[in-house]
Amino acid sequence: MTVRAAFRDQAQSCRQLGSPLTAALCEAFARLLDTSQGAVAQRILAWPGDPSSRADSVPLRLCGALHALVLTGADTQLAQAYAARDVPDALLIDVLQRHADHILNWLESPPQTNEVGRSAALIAAARFLSERAPRPLHLRELGASAGLNLNFDRYHLGPRDHGVALTPDWQGSVPDGQFTIASRRGVDLNPLHPERDGLRLMAYCWADQTARLARLRAALELARTDPPPVDRGDAGAWLGEQLQTPAEGTLLIFHTVAAQYFPPATTAACATALTTAGAQASPDRAIAHLQMEADGGEGAGLTLTLWDGRRRDWSLGRADFHGRWVRWSPERI
Repeated sequence: MTVRAAFRDQAQSCRQLGSPLTAALCEAFARLLDTSQGAVAQRILAWPGDPSSRADSVPLRLCGALHALVLTGADTQLAQAYAARDVPDALLIDVLQRHADHILNWLESPPQTNEVGRSAALIAAARFLSERAPRPLHLRELGASAGLNLNFDRYHLGPRDHGVALTPDWQGSVPDGQFTIASRRGVDLNPLHPERDGLRLMAYCWADQTARLARLRAALELARTDPPPVDRGDAGAWLGEQLQTPAEGTLLIFHTVAAQYFPPATTAACATALTTAGAQASPDRAIAHLQMEADGGEGAGLTLTLWDGRRRDWSLGRADFHGRWVRWSPERI
C-alpha cells in the first residue's frame, strides 16, 4: 500500500470509529504531503516499510505527534484549530515544518494504545465465566500495553460520577455473576508505564473523542497508584511459562485486538501452550481463554474457552473495537 493510500484508508477507519477530526487530518495529509515541505514530509513519503494500519501505521504515528503538541500546549494555534475541529491546510504544513524534530522523533515509534472501553466486554465475560467456574481469577493479558485493562474489575459497567465508568450501547442481557481477582499480570513487547508514558497513550487517543479521553485519564489516574505488572517479552514464550504451574482457581488468559499483530510463530506458540495446559486442567486449577479480536465481521468477535477437566467453547457476541457498543449473545459453539 502506498503512503497516500494508507492515509486515505486510515481516514475511512477513523470515520467509522467516530473521529471525524482525525479522518479529516488523514485525508488532508493524503492530499497535501509533498517532499518540498521539508524533512517530515520527505520521511513519510519515502517510508521504507508498509505504512498501513496493518503494519507500521504511519498515519497514526503522525496524528499522535500532532495531538501531543496540543496536549502539552506546545502549539497554541494548532490547539485552537483542534478545539474548533477545523485545521486549515496551511497550518498543517506549517506545523510539519516548525515542529520537525518533535514529529520525526514520534514517527520512529509505532502507535500504542490501551483502550479501556474494551473492559466493558471483559467485565461481562468475567461475570459469565464466574457463573460456570466460581473460583478466584488469575488474570494474564497478552499485548497488555500499560496494563490498564488488567484493572477491569476496578471499573464500573454503567453510569457513575467518579472513577472509570463504562457506558457502551449494550444489546442483550448483562451477566450478573460475581468474581474476585486473585492476581493480575501482563506481557507486551514494549510495556508502557501509566506515569511515565501517560502522554503517549493520551496522544494516540483521537482528539475529538472527549469521552474516550476522559475515560483514559481516569484509568491512568487509578493505575498510577498501583500499576499492574507488565513484563517485557514475546507473548508466546511468556504464556508458556505462565501455564507451567497454574495457580489454584481459574487462570484467565485474555487479549483484546492484539492477536492480529502477533507474528505467526507467537500465535502458534500461544495455541500450543493453551492446548497442552488445557488438557491438564482440573476444576481446582482451570484455564480460560478470552478473545476480543477481529474476525472479518463487524467490530470484534468475543469468544471464550474453558478447560476444567473438559473443554467448553462459547461465542459471547461482538463488540466495537473501542468499546462503544456490545452485542451480548452467548451461545455454545
